[in-house]
Parts: sequence; C-alpha cells; structure tokens
Amino acid sequence: MSSITLIPAPSVEPITDDLAGWTKVSGEPTMKTWIEYTSPDETMIAGWWEATPGTYYAEYASWEFIHLIEGKVIITQDGEEPVEVGPGDAFVFEADFKGHWEIVEPVKKHFTIKLK
Repeated sequence: MSSITLIPAPSVEPITDDLAGWTKVSGEPTMKTWIEYTSPDETMIAGWWEATPGTYYAEYASWEFIHLIEGKVIITQDGEEPVEVGPGDAFVFEADFKGHWEIVEPVKKHFTIKLK
C-alpha cells in the first residue's frame, strides 16, 4: 500500500445535506461535501467542501484543518472577534468551536478532519 494518497478534484458523489451541527441562520446557503479519503483506521477523512453565501451557526465535534481555495468567509467564534479568511488561507478549528460562518462569497476548501 502506498504511503501517498492524492486528493483528486471532486470525483465522488457529493453529500448535499447540511452537515451535522450546522444550522442556517441567515439567507439560504447550501453546501456540498466530497469525502475523497478515509484513513485505514477510519480516524481521519479529507476532501472538498463548497458553500454558497449565507450564514450558518456551526458546532464542531471534531478537529479540522482547512485550506481555503476560493471565496471569502467571516468566522466569529462565540465571545470572540470576527476573523476574515480568503483564498490561500489555512487554519485549524478545535473540536469545541461554536460560532458563525458568514459566507460572503462562494467558498471552496480542502479539509482534513480528525474523527473522534
């Protein structure tokens, strides 16, 4: 088995339901998730995510690394100052994040999630 796995452009059927823990609070945002990789021990997943403008309230259950490819988002953790992210930004969410994702421009990202 190879120790290198390329993550292709979205190639599997996308999940089009809103993710668990994500609630629409403004506008009519939609999302698509492509899981392109699952680790052999099933503790990590990686893939692509896209979303249209609007605002979600998100409650994270798992750690996540994100590399934003396209779009603009203002992320506001409960009790904290807003953080604006755009193309090329990379960042991490801890499993206890709770707050708003205001999707200002359509978003495309790579993600890696460490499942519990």
